[in-house]
Amino acid sequence: MATAGDSHDGEDWGTIARHLEAAGHRLSFESIPRRFAGGLANLNYPVLLDGRPAVFRRPPPGTLAHGASDMTREARVLAALHPHVPLAPRLLFAALEESPIGVPFLLIEWRPGVAVGGALPPPLSAADAPWMMAELAGALARLHALDPAEVGLAALGRPTGFAERQLKGWIRRAEAAFGADSPPSLARLVARLAESLPADPPARLLHMDPKFDNLLIDPAARRATALIDWDMGTLGPPAFDLAVLLSYWIEPSDPPAVHPLGAIPSLAPGWPGRAAMLAAYAAVAGDVPGDLPWYLALARLRLATAWRQLYRLWQQGSLAGDRYSGFAALADAILAHAADRFGAT
Repeated sequence: MATAGDSHDGEDWGTIARHLEAAGHRLSFESIPRRFAGGLANLNYPVLLDGRPAVFRRPPPGTLAHGASDMTREARVLAALHPHVPLAPRLLFAALEESPIGVPFLLIEWRPGVAVGGALPPPLSAADAPWMMAELAGALARLHALDPAEVGLAALGRPTGFAERQLKGWIRRAEAAFGADSPPSLARLVARLAESLPADPPARLLHMDPKFDNLLIDPAARRATALIDWDMGTLGPPAFDLAVLLSYWIEPSDPPAVHPLGAIPSLAPGWPGRAAMLAAYAAVAGDVPGDLPWYLALARLRLATAWRQLYRLWQQGSLAGDRYSGFAALADAILAHAADRFGAT
């Protein structure tokens, strides 16, 4: 077994280990940590903390969009939720304001499981979709049923004005991300959103990025083992969590230009459509939240902007990998799809 040594893969493991040692912890690993594959922004590494499996988690390098990769928020959410939400991993350590590496980092309980992206890994197939959807729907419905005050998160976000704040924030980010390359569909979409703001429902706890690669699953047991990536958690309408999930849910009948999104396996032959996911949520929650078409249009604006931000980071050299090269065209396609589909799911 190796102990933390010099910098590798951009991380100064020696400095990190010494900081943890001063706090009474021991960092070690079977081999020099290599990043988990699949994530688009935050960096995650498998390590051993005090001899037990853990995940070292930090933001990506470079300038971050406002509110993105918020380790302080994630630490707060995990510390409060773990006793009430079994799928929320336990926070083991947080280095926030006084991080020795210049950015906040967390150590989080490791959970076994498979994260499913755009392709279904063996032995999974579309026949597994019903139980996978039921696990994700159940996790979201139970999260949304919690009273934020009872779990100590009443101050996680503002109780009113979610739709207006989110719209203004994503318009601002979209204008910055697209700049002079802004397509006509952006102005068309934001105008329609602005003229039809929904009323405020009671604020509930939101994950803000629910999809199958944030739900670790055990294929053999046909159950979820963890819901991860809580750095954007906040208070708001449950419809937005569902809308974010549906914004990733590309169907074969959707425009071919959005098919490369590949965030969930919804293009796999036999995979159910968006309506089936809504039915799975309603089976647990009792109903589908109102104003879903508006929130779905907003979620697609958010998705397009986030993909364009990732493209900018790739252009600047802050992110590596050929997969980012097509994100600009994909962001444009998502915007056009959002403008065309506003009012439908």
